[in-house]
Amino acid sequence: MDGVGVGVVFGVGLFCAWWSCWERPPRTAARRTSRVRELLDAAGWREVPVPVLPAACLLAGVLGAVVVTGSSGALILGAAAGCAAAALPVLGLRQRVRRRREDTAAQWPDVVDTLASAVRAGSSLPEAVCGLASRGPQSLRPAFARFAAGHRASGAFDTELRRLQEELADPVFDRLAATLRMTRQVGGSDLGTTLRTLSGYLREDQRTRGELLARQSWTVSAARLAVAAPWIVLALLATRPGTLEAFDSSAGALVLLVGTVVSAGSYAAMSRLGRLPTTRRVLS
Repeated sequence: MDGVGVGVVFGVGLFCAWWSCWERPPRTAARRTSRVRELLDAAGWREVPVPVLPAACLLAGVLGAVVVTGSSGALILGAAAGCAAAALPVLGLRQRVRRRREDTAAQWPDVVDTLASAVRAGSSLPEAVCGLASRGPQSLRPAFARFAAGHRASGAFDTELRRLQEELADPVFDRLAATLRMTRQVGGSDLGTTLRTLSGYLREDQRTRGELLARQSWTVSAARLAVAAPWIVLALLATRPGTLEAFDSSAGALVLLVGTVVSAGSYAAMSRLGRLPTTRRVLS
């Protein structure tokens, strides 16, 4: 074994020793299923079954591998394209969740202001929440209309509020629902003040996040371009004869594997280091 092999084995041994020092909770199948279910609910696809997402990833990976292998004739390029295509459904779903939460977050201050106005006018909590079906933001009216219909049919405010909380799957509404539920159970005369304070906090949070995202956008775009540039060059080189034959060898496969690992690791590190903290659903 040469010096490079000894170094690789020594490095892997050190990594395994370091990794064994940290205890990680077991990732059971039920936990993974619940995470996929939560992701689908946050995207607004509560009717979509959980197995649809793995099936979509498998189908995208097979199609990407077949198309690239058939057009280029290089099996290693087809495998790389299949792995990249298999991740597209998950990335698209997370992008939809992020965009949906950003759009909804800009509307929650208006929802809270509407609730505060209704409570100040003398409406009860169920009447104020049901009134959002006609006076709330346009994108949230269908959900509050279903809450109003369910409350008129059953009269159970807590049950319908919990169902609405599961449907919206939003951390801001989790806090708002906890405030409304506590006020209805124990009473209190400062609900209007609490709602106005929450509205001001949400507006300030949105203003701060908007400024941070505006300053961060050019850095993120430059990092994405830096990750995509080598693969764009590879795609252009693949149009020349003889390039694909070079990558179809063992050395070429090793170069592609190392490039894939470096690109994926660099993009993951960039995304994690530059990610703004998001509010978790701790009151769901």
